[in-house]
Amino acid sequence: MSFDWLDALWFRVVAFLVAAPVVIPGLACDGGSPAEPTPTPVSSPAASPTAGPGTPPAEGSYAFTQVAKGLKRPVFVTNAGDNSNRLFVIEKPGRIRIIKAGLLLAEPFLDMTKVVEANGNEQGLLGLAFHPDFETNGRFFVAYTAKDGANTVAEYRVASPGSDTADPTPVRVLFSIPDEYSNHNGGMLAFGPDGYLYISTGDGGSGGDPDGNGQNLNALLGKILRVDVNGAAPYAIPASNPFANRSGTRPEIWAYGLRNPWRYSFDRSTGDLWIADVGQNKYEEIDFQPAASKGGENYGWRTMEGAHCYRPSNGCSQEGLVLPVFEYTHDEGCSVTGGYVYRGKAIPALTGRYLFADYCASTLWGTTRSASGEFATSELGTVPEGISSFGEDEAGEVYFTVDDGGAVYRLTAK
Repeated sequence: MSFDWLDALWFRVVAFLVAAPVVIPGLACDGGSPAEPTPTPVSSPAASPTAGPGTPPAEGSYAFTQVAKGLKRPVFVTNAGDNSNRLFVIEKPGRIRIIKAGLLLAEPFLDMTKVVEANGNEQGLLGLAFHPDFETNGRFFVAYTAKDGANTVAEYRVASPGSDTADPTPVRVLFSIPDEYSNHNGGMLAFGPDGYLYISTGDGGSGGDPDGNGQNLNALLGKILRVDVNGAAPYAIPASNPFANRSGTRPEIWAYGLRNPWRYSFDRSTGDLWIADVGQNKYEEIDFQPAASKGGENYGWRTMEGAHCYRPSNGCSQEGLVLPVFEYTHDEGCSVTGGYVYRGKAIPALTGRYLFADYCASTLWGTTRSASGEFATSELGTVPEGISSFGEDEAGEVYFTVDDGGAVYRLTAK
C-alpha cells in the first residue's frame, strides 16, 4: 500500500482469482491514462542500476511475529525516541494508536478523524515524526489530507510529559499544499541526523504528472522538503538548503524529480537517505542520497520512470539526473514500500541491509552498499502481502504494518 492502492488492490484480486502471476497490459498503479507514453529503456548502459558484487542473500535468517491486530488500515509504525519503548501506529482514517508493553491501548494517542479526509484510497493520516527532544518538549508532527484535499503538515503536543494521550488541538499548521487529485500524496515525515524535519510530497496525482510538478522547482509537490521547526513560525529555511538563495525556486526543497516517495528513511548508523519512489506503469525504484550530500538531487521523474525514458518516451537526456540504485518491473510487484537499513541486534545476518517490500508481492528485498559505493540487491525471503509501511523501535528492530490485515509485525530471528 505505497498509496497507489486502488489498482494495487485490483492487481491482487485478479492474481487471487487466477492463482497465477498476472500481467495486465497498461495497468498503472495510479490508473494513468492509456494515452500516456509507454516508457522505453534508455540506450546508455550506464543508466541501468545494476547491483554490484554484494553478499549472498540472508534467506531463512528471519521470521516475523505479530505484535498487534485489530487496527483499521495501519499505514505506519514508529517510536518516540523517549525511552518509553512504546510503538505508535497510524490508522489511515485519522488515529494514532499506542502499543505499550505488548498491548494495543484502547484509547488513541490522538484522534484526528474530524479533520482528516480519508475517503480517497491514498488520502488520510499518512505520516508521523517525533521531535528529537520529544521526551522533554512533547512536540510531534503529522502529515495528513485535510477535508479540502490539501496535503497538510501540522504540529501537536503531548497532553503532559510521558502521557499516552496528546492534546487534540494543533499548535500550528506548517504546510497546507493545495492538491487537485486524491492520489500521490507522499506523506512521510522524519527528522534527519541534522535535526531538520524532512517531508515527502507526491507529484500531485492523476497519472503521468500532468502539471509537471516533479521537475518544477517553484512547486512543493514531487519533492522532499527540509525545514527547521526550531526557528521562526511556522518554520525556518535552513541556510544550507540547496535552493535557499536561488530566485524562482522554493527554498524548502531538498530533493526533487520524485513521483510518490511514499516512504523514505535515514540509516541510523551512517545517516544515508534511502527513498522508495512509487512508479507509473512499469517500474518501481529505490533511490539513494549519501549522508555527505548537500541536497539538490534530481531523481528524474517525469523525464524518467526508474532508469527508463518516460517523457519523452525515448532519447531523453539523463544529464544531471540521479538514477535509481535498484528497480523492478510490475511483473514482480505494483507499488514499492520502502523500509529501513537494519541496525538491530536480533538478526545479525540482516545488519546493514536496506529492507523493503511491495504492496502486491510477498518478497522481502535487501540492498547493501559496499565500501566502494556499489549496490547489490537480493531477495531475502517472503513476508505477507499488503505491507503498507515499515518502522523501527528504539533499539533499531524492524516492524511492518499490513493494510487489509490490520496488523503490526516484528521481524525476528528464525
